[in-house]
Amino acid sequence: MKLTSVFPLLFLVPFLASCAENKQVYIVYFGEHKGDKALHEIEENHHSYLQSVKESEEEAKSSLLYSYKHSINGFAAELTPDEASKLEKLEEVVSVIESHPRKYETHTTRSWEFVGLEEEETDDDDVRRRQKDDVDDRFRVGRKFLRQAKHGDGIIVGVLDSGVWPESKSFSDKGMGPIPKSWKGICQTGVAFNSSHCNRKIIGARYYVKGYEKYYGSFNVTANKDFLSPRDPDGHGSHTASTAVGRRVYGAAALGGFAMGSASGGAPLARLAVYKACWAKPNQEKVDGNVCLQEDMLAAIDDAIADGVHVISVSIGTTEPLPYSQDGIAIGALHAVKRNIVVAASAGNSGPKPGTLSNVAPWIITVGASTLDRAFVGGLVLGNGYTVKTESITAFKMDKFAPLVYASNVTVPGIALNNTSQCLPNSLKPELVTGKVVLCLRGTGSRIGKGMEVKRAGGVGMILGNSLANGNDIPSDSHFVATAAVTPSSVEKILEYIKTDKNPIAFIKPGTTVYKNQPAPLMTGFSSRGPSLIDANILKVTLLVVFFSTSKENLKLLIITETNRFNSFYGLLQPDITAPGLNILAAWSGADSPSKVSLDQRVAAYNIYTGTSMSCPHVSGAIALLKATHPKWSSAAIRSALMTTAWMTNDEKKPIQDTNGLPANPFALGSGHFRPTKAADPGLVYDASYRAYLLYGCSVGFIDIDPTFKCPSKIPPGYNLNYPSIAIPNLNRTVTVKRTVTNVGDGNSTSTYIFSAKSPPGVSVKAKPSVLSFNRIGQKKRFKIVVTARRDKMMNVTEKGQYQFGWFSWTDNYHVVRSPIAVSLS
Repeated sequence: MKLTSVFPLLFLVPFLASCAENKQVYIVYFGEHKGDKALHEIEENHHSYLQSVKESEEEAKSSLLYSYKHSINGFAAELTPDEASKLEKLEEVVSVIESHPRKYETHTTRSWEFVGLEEEETDDDDVRRRQKDDVDDRFRVGRKFLRQAKHGDGIIVGVLDSGVWPESKSFSDKGMGPIPKSWKGICQTGVAFNSSHCNRKIIGARYYVKGYEKYYGSFNVTANKDFLSPRDPDGHGSHTASTAVGRRVYGAAALGGFAMGSASGGAPLARLAVYKACWAKPNQEKVDGNVCLQEDMLAAIDDAIADGVHVISVSIGTTEPLPYSQDGIAIGALHAVKRNIVVAASAGNSGPKPGTLSNVAPWIITVGASTLDRAFVGGLVLGNGYTVKTESITAFKMDKFAPLVYASNVTVPGIALNNTSQCLPNSLKPELVTGKVVLCLRGTGSRIGKGMEVKRAGGVGMILGNSLANGNDIPSDSHFVATAAVTPSSVEKILEYIKTDKNPIAFIKPGTTVYKNQPAPLMTGFSSRGPSLIDANILKVTLLVVFFSTSKENLKLLIITETNRFNSFYGLLQPDITAPGLNILAAWSGADSPSKVSLDQRVAAYNIYTGTSMSCPHVSGAIALLKATHPKWSSAAIRSALMTTAWMTNDEKKPIQDTNGLPANPFALGSGHFRPTKAADPGLVYDASYRAYLLYGCSVGFIDIDPTFKCPSKIPPGYNLNYPSIAIPNLNRTVTVKRTVTNVGDGNSTSTYIFSAKSPPGVSVKAKPSVLSFNRIGQKKRFKIVVTARRDKMMNVTEKGQYQFGWFSWTDNYHVVRSPIAVSLS
C-alpha cells in the first residue's frame, strides 16, 4: 500500500473526532477465563474496566449489555470510539470488536434418504411398501447406523438462529425418554412462549435482544413483527432446527402437496436447545432477512457451553471476511471446542465468486450447499415449439396458451430504464398485461413479489428469468400465478422469440415432484467459495486507531496491516464439506407465510427453503449421530471422519459438477458431499486439540487467548495444523507438510495403510513414509507430505498463481481416507 493512499484518511480525523461521543456497542474480549474467580467476581471485574474509561460507576453499569463469564471472558458495552480505543490498548485485552447490524446475516425429507439415512421399519403400510421397493444398499446401511447411534438419543444440539415454532409436529416429545441429566439450561419464557412450550424434545430455550435493542430501540411488536421470546416469527430457525434434529413426521408437504413424504431431522431423538439471537428487521419485509448482532450471538454461545450442549449449529455468517479476533462466531466456537463441543456453520450464499467464504476458522466445520435428487418439474412451451423443463412448486394452472410479453415493453411511464424488466411493485401497466404471460428478470426485489406484481396487473403467468449473475440455480418459490423459472440461456431464446414473432404465445405447465432426478448431487451456484481470504498475518490494529490518532506509529501499523492483507499465506482448504441446501422441506413458523412476504396470507406447517443455512443443519444432525456413536471423539476427529469419507462422485458415478457443467473443485465442495454412514467408520482420523488451535493462532496473529498458553519463539507454519486437507499458494520449490493420523478402525487393531496420490498439475506429491502399520486402536502415526513444484511439468499449467487441485489417500483393505490438495505455483 502506498503512503499517499493513506493521507485522505487523515482529512477525516477532525470530523471523526467531533463524533467521538457517539456511542455504539463494542465487545471487549479477554480470551479464556483463568478459573480463579466466581461468576459475580468476573462481572465485577468487567465493571472495573468500564469504570476506568467512564466518568462514574453508574454510567459504567448502565453501559454494560452482557458480561460473558461462563467460558468466554469479555463483555459487550456501549462505548465511544475513544473509550474503545483506550481499552484496546490494554495488554490483557485480546481484541475490541465493533458491532453493527450488517456484519452478520442468516445464510438462508428426501435429503436424509439421499445421503443414505433411512428410518427403520414401521407399521405404516405406505412406508413399509416404499422400503420394500428400495433396493439401494445405502438405506440398509443407514438403518443400521441409526440404530447404533440410537437416533441421536442423549445428544443435545444447540441451534443459534431466529427461535422455534414449538407447536410443529417436528418438535413433539412423544415417546421420548427423560431429559439428559447433564443438561443445565433453562426454558426462558416471553411473549407467546411459556414453560409448557419446552418438553422432552425442546429441552431449553433462551433469547438475546440487548444488542438488537441498542441499535433499533426498545422492542416494538408492530415494527418488528417478532416475538420478544424464543418463538420463531419467520420460519428460518424452525427450518434449521427440524432439519438437524426434527422428529419423523409422515405425510409432510409444502403448499400444493409438493415434496410429499416423511420430514425428519438427521438425529430425530436428539434434544434441541434453542438460542434466539436473530431478529426481524424493523419495518421491513421478513424476506429481507434477519439481524444477528454478534454481542447477542456471543452471549448465546457462552450460555450454550455452560448449558451442556454437545453440538452447536450456526446457519449465520459474516457479510464479508473478518479476522478471527474480530469474528464473534469464531471466538465463541473456539471456546466451545475447548469443551469438546462440535460447531458447524454455513459457508455463506455469495458464490460462485471465489474468496467469499464465511466461518473459515479451522475449529469450525464449514458447510457448503449442494443439491439432492429431488426436483419439482414443470414446463414452459412457446408458440414456436420451444420447450423447456422448469423448476416449479407453483400449483396454479393455465388452461391454454396465452399472449407472451416482455416486462420492459409493458411498464408504466417513469420506471427507471434499468428496472423495467424486473416486475417491481406497481411497475406493470394492467391494460397491457391482463390475460398475458410476462417475462420478468431477476435482479432487485423479491422473486415472489414479481409474481404478485404480475397478478396485480392481471397477468395469468410469469416466466422468471435468471441473469448471468444468478447462473443456473433455480430456487423453488410458491408463486401467485403459474410460473416457470428459467436459466440465462433460455432467457435469450425467449427474448429472441418475442422480438421476432408477431404474436408470441406461451403455456406454463404446473410443477410435479420428481425423485431420483439425475445427476445429483450438483454444486449450487450461490454456495460461497474458497479460498479463505482471512489475513494470516493480521496485526492487532484496526482503522479505528487511525481515525482517532494521527501518530506516525499508528499510521505505520496501518500500512503494515494493509500490505500483509495481500501477502498472507493461506494453509487451509475450505469449505470442509457440502450437504443438501437447495429446496429443502422442513418445519415452518405459523406466524409467517411460505414466501415471507406480508401480503401473502397463506400458512404452511412445512416449507421448501434454500441456502447454506439449510445445508449446515444437515451436517449438524450427522454430527449428533457421530457423537452418540463415538462419545469420546473430539471435534476435530468428527470433522476428519466427515471429510475423509465424503463423496466426490454423483449418482452417475461421475465427478460432482459445478454450475458451469465442469467438475467442481475443492474450493466449491471442500472434501465432497457428506456421507454420514461412512463417517461412522473412517479408519483413520486427523485429530487436533484445543492447544493445537492456539498454536495455529500464533501463525495468524490470533494470540493471548488462553493465559496458560504462550506462543513459542519459533512458530510452526499454519499449514502444519493437523487438518484433513492441504492448501499451498505460491509454491516455487518444495514444501514439507506434517500430519498425524489416529487409528479408529472398526474393531481392527491391526491394519496397514498404503499411500496414493493424484498430484495437481505441475506438482509432485509424495509421503514419507508411504506405508503406515497399526497394531492397536488409538495408535498414532506421523508422516510428511512432500509437495514439490516440477518445472518440467509446468508447461501445461495455464497461469501463474492459479490453483490446481489433486488429492492423496491412505487405504487398507476396506477404508479409503481421502484428502484434497490445492496448490498454486509462483
